[in-house]
Amino acid sequence: MQLKLVDWVVIAAYFIFTIGIGVYYRKKATSSVSDFFISGRKVVWWLAGTSMVATTFSADTPLAVTGLVARNGIAGNWIWWSLLFSGMLTVFFYARLWRRAEVLTDVEFAEIRYSGGPAKFLRGFRAIYLGLPVNIIIMGWVNLAIVKIMMMTLGVGKVEALVLAVVLMVLTASISTLSGLWGVLVTDLFQFVLMMTMVILLAVFAVAAAGGMGHLMQGLQAIDAAKPGAGSITAFVPDLNSVWMPVITFVVYISVNWWASWYPGAEPGGGGYIAQRIFSAKNEKHSLLATLWFNIAHYALRPWPWILVALVAVVRFQHNPAFQADPESGYIMVLMQDLPVYMRGLMLAAFAAAYMSTISTQLNWGASYLMNDFYRRFLVKNRNEKHYVQMSQVVTVLLMIISAVVTFYMNSIANAWKFLIALGAGTGLVYILRWFWWRINAWSEVSSMAAALIVSLSLQSYFHLSDAQPKQFAYLVLLTVIITTVVWLVVTFLTAPEKKETLVAFYHRVHPSAKLWGPIAKEVTDVKPDKDGIFNLIDWLSGVVMIYLFLFGTGNIIFGRTILGIVMIAIGAAFGALIYFDLNKRGWETIGE
Repeated sequence: MQLKLVDWVVIAAYFIFTIGIGVYYRKKATSSVSDFFISGRKVVWWLAGTSMVATTFSADTPLAVTGLVARNGIAGNWIWWSLLFSGMLTVFFYARLWRRAEVLTDVEFAEIRYSGGPAKFLRGFRAIYLGLPVNIIIMGWVNLAIVKIMMMTLGVGKVEALVLAVVLMVLTASISTLSGLWGVLVTDLFQFVLMMTMVILLAVFAVAAAGGMGHLMQGLQAIDAAKPGAGSITAFVPDLNSVWMPVITFVVYISVNWWASWYPGAEPGGGGYIAQRIFSAKNEKHSLLATLWFNIAHYALRPWPWILVALVAVVRFQHNPAFQADPESGYIMVLMQDLPVYMRGLMLAAFAAAYMSTISTQLNWGASYLMNDFYRRFLVKNRNEKHYVQMSQVVTVLLMIISAVVTFYMNSIANAWKFLIALGAGTGLVYILRWFWWRINAWSEVSSMAAALIVSLSLQSYFHLSDAQPKQFAYLVLLTVIITTVVWLVVTFLTAPEKKETLVAFYHRVHPSAKLWGPIAKEVTDVKPDKDGIFNLIDWLSGVVMIYLFLFGTGNIIFGRTILGIVMIAIGAAFGALIYFDLNKRGWETIGE
C-alpha cells in the first residue's frame, strides 16, 4: 500500500497531538503515585468509561474478530460476547464495592480482605504474575496485531515491522511515563473517536465494494450451501449441528466461561484495568456509570463494523491461500483493497491510536502492580513519592522491551485470547465470592490460581487438548473449572478462616451484603450493610437483556430484517428505562456524594 505525502502528514500530526497531551498532563500526574496510577480519584464517569472502551479496542481486536468469523461464523464472537454477563455483574454488584475499598490496585485488595503471611504472599505473587507473564502475553498479542498491519500495508518483514512497532511503543511509553493515567485517559478519548470513525467508514466502503448487502448475503449463502446442514455463517446463535460453532462450545461460553474464567477487561467480580478506572472515579455513582457505559459501548456499539469487514473478507478471499493460512489478515487485505487512497494515512493513524490506547494502559497497569504491590510493598519501603514515580517510569520502559521480545514468537491473536482464558479457568468463582462470603481466605485464591495454571497447562501439554479447536477448548475449560473449583473449596475448608479483626475491618470498610457474612455481621452492629441484592440482580439481568437486544437488533437491521431489529432495540430501551427508574428510586444520584 503506497502512502502519499498527505498520509505521512496526517500520521505525524496524530503523534504530535498525542505527545502534546502527555506533556500537558505531566505536572498533574507526577506529583504522587496516586496521581500517576489513578488520577487522584478525580475522574468523571464518561471519561473513565470511554477509556475502558478504548483500552479494549486495540489494533488486535478487528483482526481477531475477523479470524473468529472466518473460522466459526458470527457466532464465534460468543467467546467474548458471553463475557457481558460478567461485565454487568461488575456494574451492579462490584463497582461501588471496589470504589469503597479505596485501594490503588486490585492486587492491594489482598491485604485488606486477608491477613498475615498468606495475604502478603498473595499480594506479591499476583503482582508478579499479572504484572509480568499475563501482562506481557497481552502486550504481545497487541504488538502482533500492529506488526501484521505494518507487514501488509508497508510491505516489510516481521523483524522490520517489529522494529517499527518498538518505535511506536516508545512514543506510547513516553506518554505513559510522562503523564501517568491522566495522559492515558485523555488520549484514550481522542483515540476512541478516531478509531470508531475509521472502522465504520471501512465497513461502509467494504460492503459497497462487495456490491452492497444484497450481493454480500448471496456470497455468504453460497458458502453455507457448500456445507449443507451445517448451519449458517451469519447465525447470531449457532444451529444444533453447526460446524461453525459446536453446541458444546457455545454452551460453555454462555453457562461457564463468563463466571469461571479470569480474562482482562471482563474479570469476574471486576479487576485489572477496569478496576483501575473504577478507583480513579470521583465517587461510587461515577464508578457505576463508567462501567455501565463501558459495557454498552463494548458489546452493543462496536462489533458490527468489524464483523461486516470480516464477512467481506470471507467471501472475497475464501480461496486465497494467504487468507486460509492466516484469516486474521483478511481485515488488512480488505483495508488495502477497498479504502480510498486519500483515507489510508488516517486509517493507519487510527490503528496506531487503537494500538497506543491499549499499550499505554497495559504499561501503566502492569507498572502499578510491580511498583505498588511488589517493589514499594516488599523491596524498598519508606522512600519519597518522587522516587516511586521515577521507578514506575523505569519499570514501564522495561515492560515495553520484554513485550517486544515475546511478540516475535507469537503467531495468532485469537489463540492467545483462548490460551489466557483457559489459563484462568476456575478462578472466577473465588473472585466473585470473596466479597460476599466471609469464609473465603487467602489460600482459596492461591490454590485456585495454582490449580488453574497446573491443570490447564497439563491438559494442553500432556493430554493435547488444544485451545485453538472449538470442541477441545470447551472440554479444556470444563475440566479446568471442575478440578480447580474442587481444589480451592477443599483448601478453603481445610484451612482456618481469616482473623476476626481483619474480617471486621473489611466489613466496616466495604459493608457488603450481610447474608453470607453471618458471624461477622452479627458482631458489627454499627454498619448498615447493603440490602439491595435483589434489585441489583434485577438490574443485572435487565442490563444483559438490554445490551444483547441492542446488539442483535442492530445486526438484524444491517441484514435487512428492519422491523425485527427496531422492535428488539425498542424492547432493549425499555429494559434500560427499568434500570434507570430502579436506580433513581434507590437514590443513586446521591451515591458517594
